[in-house]
Amino acid sequence: MITPFDYFEHRRACKQKQLERSDRIANLSPEYHGPVSSSDRQILDKPIDQLVQDVHKEAIKPIDILRSYGKLAIKAHAKTNCLTEVMINPGAEEWIENINLKGPLAGIPVSLKDSIIVGGFDTSVGYSRYTGKPYPQDGTMVRILKDAANDVWGRTTNPHNTNYSPGGSTGGESALLAYGGGRIGVGSDVAGSVRVPAHFAGIYSLRCSTGRWPKMGMNTSMPGQEGIPSVFSPMARTLPDLVYFTKSMIGMKPWEYDHSVHPIPWRTDLYNSTKDQKTLRIGVMETDGEKAVLLNQNPKPGVVPPSPACARALSAVTTALSSSGHTIIPITPPSPSTALLTASSLLSADGCLTFLAPFRTFEGNDPGASLLSLFASLPLPFRYIHYLWTKYIRQDPFWADLTYGIRKRTVREQWELVAQREAYKASWHQWWQDQEKEDGKKLDVILTVPNATPAVPHGGMRDALASCGYTFLFNLLDYPSGVLPITHVSPHLDALPPSFSSTIANLNGVARGAYKHYDAVAMQGLPVGVQVVGQRLQEEKVVAVMERVVEVLEGRGEGYDVLEIDD
Repeated sequence: MITPFDYFEHRRACKQKQLERSDRIANLSPEYHGPVSSSDRQILDKPIDQLVQDVHKEAIKPIDILRSYGKLAIKAHAKTNCLTEVMINPGAEEWIENINLKGPLAGIPVSLKDSIIVGGFDTSVGYSRYTGKPYPQDGTMVRILKDAANDVWGRTTNPHNTNYSPGGSTGGESALLAYGGGRIGVGSDVAGSVRVPAHFAGIYSLRCSTGRWPKMGMNTSMPGQEGIPSVFSPMARTLPDLVYFTKSMIGMKPWEYDHSVHPIPWRTDLYNSTKDQKTLRIGVMETDGEKAVLLNQNPKPGVVPPSPACARALSAVTTALSSSGHTIIPITPPSPSTALLTASSLLSADGCLTFLAPFRTFEGNDPGASLLSLFASLPLPFRYIHYLWTKYIRQDPFWADLTYGIRKRTVREQWELVAQREAYKASWHQWWQDQEKEDGKKLDVILTVPNATPAVPHGGMRDALASCGYTFLFNLLDYPSGVLPITHVSPHLDALPPSFSSTIANLNGVARGAYKHYDAVAMQGLPVGVQVVGQRLQEEKVVAVMERVVEVLEGRGEGYDVLEIDD
């Protein structure tokens, strides 16, 4: 329909989908609407490997697992609005009659981001234009999961504090898993979209390198964008579930379903050797600057220094590891700010036209994405005036360079950016080699924060979007990166220093946006995580180190407790 009349189609589509979702929930059998029973809790408290064993032994029926988690998923949705397509009935109750009861995920519900194609259902990616167009057959990811024998549902407020976001763009997954409405899920990550939600909501996630996880059979907001490839990756309520899910998916030989997957089996030897290694050598990237100086020591290093809450979580882990005999090495890798500039330019090289194309008139957009598209759409004279004003009047050269780089590129300019990306990746590869040359010992992993701050209030990403550099860096490098929750925000331990209010005006635009919403009192109780990073295609080593971190913390009585399940 012609603009602006397509607005009415947009409103009609939204109303229809919301009504459809409400009807599907209302029409579920009574087993999904009652309180959580003792038998439900026996199921909900078991890790997925034990549930799979029970299904294999026929000690428990898949329908009982489905109904226990379905019940909690409906409760999670009532609190957080985390679901889009409700695929319980019709859907999972029908599929469950024909599943392979001997598969590695037998009977386990899996939540999916609303970009993964499930036959018979819409995959809207949040666009009204894509509703009312169910796909005729399952995509690659769903075919693998069904062959592994599971049932699927999936998509928003933060269950820890409904005034705050659960992260994006896989926030529905993080809210659902944190609440307990599922144990495992799949999201996508192009700048931190499975790691930041894990950090915000207090769950576990792993951003895989490209080629370890299937990507075909998806509907995305930026199809064909390969400057910073989007990677579909696992998320879980607990770390054992994350490890089991990752191992099981790779064990299904996804390269036989999807040409883009490398034929690399799960490397048990790499996983076990990392678990058994007596002393780990861990590089700690305390900030994204050239000097490892934390916020309370100097408010202006790098792009955006970690907030007190995030710095405290990182410090707690490094202290625990060091006390357990592991080697902690402060590192100064190749400039993370260069990565943020290059990655932002690559991701917006089409002028943001691809992800804007499906929008109808007045259709709502993510606040952060709206800001990106605004910069990308500025006519050249206004763009250049903004650049000069920001750089020379505001004295903020980094923000000037970052925003000026968000624009439509020619093919030649795009190729130049790709060349810059590859040169930057090569500099990191050499940096890893140089660490070994210094004392003859390899660096196992890098430990850093997942984000400068904990969760932001709803709408806060308009200001804080560009502070994704701690995750975006590893998308550009294509490194596997896992996030695990460590602690919660404390109004006493995590308040900004009194002098900070007088220095915030001197921060660059990225840091000002991040700290605009930082309030340790209002954020009290929100989760805070850390990020474990390995070299490319070393997922086994990353999850093994994540397990070592958890073991050390639990041994000190400092383990993280997941959000308790409500009755």
